[in-house]
Amino acid sequence: MKDSNSNIQYNNRPQSLNGFEEMVEFLPATNTKKVEKMPLKQKLIIAGVVVGAALLSLTAGLLVWHFAYRNAPVQKVYSGYLTVTNYNFIEAYENPSSPEFAELSSKVIDMLQNTYKADPAIGPYFVQCNVTAFSEGSVISYYWSEFSVPAYRESALDKAMSNLKVQTTILRRQTTLAVGSFVAYPVEVSTARSFRDNYCSFSLHSSPGEITSFSTPGFPNSPYPANARCRWALRADAGHMILLHFKTFKMEACKTPNGDYVTVYDSLTAVEPRIMVKLCGSYPPSYNLTFVSSQNVMLVTLVTDNVGKHPGFMAQFNQIQKTTLCGASMREASGEFATPFYPAHYPPNRECTWDIQVPENKFVKIQFLIFYLLEPGVPITSCPNDYVEVNNQRYCGERAPFVVSNNSSRIVVKFRSDQSYTDTGFTARYLSYEPKNPCPDQFTCKNGRCLDTARRCDGWNDCGDSSDETACTCSDLQFRCKTSQYCKPRFFLCDGVNDCGDGTDELDCKCPDKYLKCRNGKCIPEAQKCDKTDNCGDGTDESQCSEAVVVSCTDYTYKCQNGQCITKLNPQCDGVNDCSDGSDESADLCNCGKRPYSRKTRIVGGVNADIGEWPWQVSLHTTKDGHTCGASLVSPTILLCAAHCFQDAPGIRYSDPSVWTAYLGLHDQGTRTSSKDVVQKKIKRIEANKGFNDYTYDNDIAMLELDSPVSYTDFIQPICIPESTHVFPEGKAIFVTGWGALTEGGSGATILQKAEIRVINQTECNKLLDDQLTPRMICAGYVSGGIDACQGDSGGPLSSVETNGKVYLAGIVSWGEGCARRNKPGVYTKVSAMRNWIKEKTGL
Repeated sequence: MKDSNSNIQYNNRPQSLNGFEEMVEFLPATNTKKVEKMPLKQKLIIAGVVVGAALLSLTAGLLVWHFAYRNAPVQKVYSGYLTVTNYNFIEAYENPSSPEFAELSSKVIDMLQNTYKADPAIGPYFVQCNVTAFSEGSVISYYWSEFSVPAYRESALDKAMSNLKVQTTILRRQTTLAVGSFVAYPVEVSTARSFRDNYCSFSLHSSPGEITSFSTPGFPNSPYPANARCRWALRADAGHMILLHFKTFKMEACKTPNGDYVTVYDSLTAVEPRIMVKLCGSYPPSYNLTFVSSQNVMLVTLVTDNVGKHPGFMAQFNQIQKTTLCGASMREASGEFATPFYPAHYPPNRECTWDIQVPENKFVKIQFLIFYLLEPGVPITSCPNDYVEVNNQRYCGERAPFVVSNNSSRIVVKFRSDQSYTDTGFTARYLSYEPKNPCPDQFTCKNGRCLDTARRCDGWNDCGDSSDETACTCSDLQFRCKTSQYCKPRFFLCDGVNDCGDGTDELDCKCPDKYLKCRNGKCIPEAQKCDKTDNCGDGTDESQCSEAVVVSCTDYTYKCQNGQCITKLNPQCDGVNDCSDGSDESADLCNCGKRPYSRKTRIVGGVNADIGEWPWQVSLHTTKDGHTCGASLVSPTILLCAAHCFQDAPGIRYSDPSVWTAYLGLHDQGTRTSSKDVVQKKIKRIEANKGFNDYTYDNDIAMLELDSPVSYTDFIQPICIPESTHVFPEGKAIFVTGWGALTEGGSGATILQKAEIRVINQTECNKLLDDQLTPRMICAGYVSGGIDACQGDSGGPLSSVETNGKVYLAGIVSWGEGCARRNKPGVYTKVSAMRNWIKEKTGL
């Protein structure tokens, strides 16, 4: 936080002219004898006085500007490090209280002072300097220096410090100090405060085979302090590197420009060019927060604002043997390789080369499976800092899986990281292939990637270079975009989403000028919008007005607890009291759908969810089958699930509550009995909807009551139940989660899976599924297949993240024709259509 500077204020009030008014007598114009011209001499005198006063005022203003602004002192602090080449590091240099530390730091300070004073652009402004730490190599000295410089000389001082050269110096004590490299960087004055304040400064050294832990002050029983500047200097033995891992990280949500944050440096001083990562917000325990230094030191700093209300972090570090080995000469027909220490963040200042040679009669290609080389503010077009280079082409940033091929049997892969900002890196594998048949029984993309033939011409750029979507003939279930020439599924037409990229799919969906299009497709004059009458018949024209209007209740209006109905679309928990009784924002209604952990993202085609990312997800087990169905937590005692999960079968009565066990807070099925985050509950009561049809799967919903209430934690939270009028528009991105089969007929997942799919137009989906949908069903997925729920996901949630930040239970996994088949999207129980039944059975 920068120190606030007082602003110079100028007084613009007109100055008094009384002195001049006394010299002029104003007389009535009728007295002609006394009306005479002023003598020239008198005029010159007055003009001279006016000019003199103006000059005096100007001079005074310039003096004020010169002394109050131009010469106003600016506090500047530089931090850096220098190498003392004629000293060897000893253990005593780790202890700032040791005589050896004091002696060497005194010599370094003398050298710095003499160097500064010898430079006319630096010396006059020097205030003080100090040494904060030493480390190996021969001896690296970390220091800070403070200056007070006139504002107009600030840039000159910055330039002089950046160009400063420190050479071998004869000190006043007649001792020679040989200095190698010298580095100085300006730092924020508020950051520099931590150099001088030792109340929250710690020095830790990890020994071989030892794991050393540290945490924010007060963790975990109380929040970290406000307005804190804490630093942890981490050390390992010579010839080692540091492996740092944040086990728990729960801080204030990221905000700019001020807020709470943690910074990790590949150094013992806080300088921008040596930052490895800057962290804020909260991360689930499964998130990769592991970092490796390039040397045997590391610095962790904590900066907080004036509000302290979060637990903070708990971290641990240990030393690992330093190695410069990176890359390999690979001569097998196939193989795998990755960035150093993957999946930890790769260390700074590292270069690796993999020289890959497959048999002479084959060609070689590289498949990058995971690729994260992203730095804040760095362009991914030129990749100047961290990058992978193949065939003279650099790759960086965050990329989906991609392939690089070579029309020869040899390929060279180079990796480079600079001295700042590291990332997870990459994993890759190389494959040899026959030149004439690079993808047996598959489609060959122009970039060399192999693709299942079913994904050809499905409307999705699966290759990454669009080669799978060129020269396609659209089927009856597709339409062609105008510019991209892609074949897209027909249910993308008129869904309000620009799927083509050129708007083709939405062009013919508009009503005439000055007409409004309703959600049901009807066109009405725009003049009828917000006239407090439902002219659309589905409430569209009254649902997005500037204010919620009380109207007669219909199937499309939101009903408040006092019986009034309002026109606003999805008013529930949006932060605005739309109901006169405030019931749309009541705590009982809105204390749901919160995700303490939520991270960036296919179930079939899914990916592992993060721990705590979907805290309402429940795993239902039977003693016979183990995990059988999913469910959603909606209150401390109530779960919502699919009715078809509880239909009796030969050998087991699934309708009997005693055969079921619910696991809440679960992520990994293998740890359900050992994880402290998991809560196990028995089921007290099961009530399936009496209208459930086991042939059509209509009304596929059931309520389960736990035998005792569960306490909410970071890993256990309820999802919001949408009201009957809540709209989940077609085209909306939505998530399905579960431990179901990863392939049709395959085995279930061990780790909770998540998949992002989209709500599909009901009419178009009904065509795909032979008119099997009812109004109590919602369709979601992809017509191209590849991503879907499957056996074992039944009963689990279809979660919708709304604009108010809360997550709503849009659907319950119900049925589908197979799993992830083309033209067969999944079908879910539409929870909003079952709202009255839920309220009747649960009181929620």
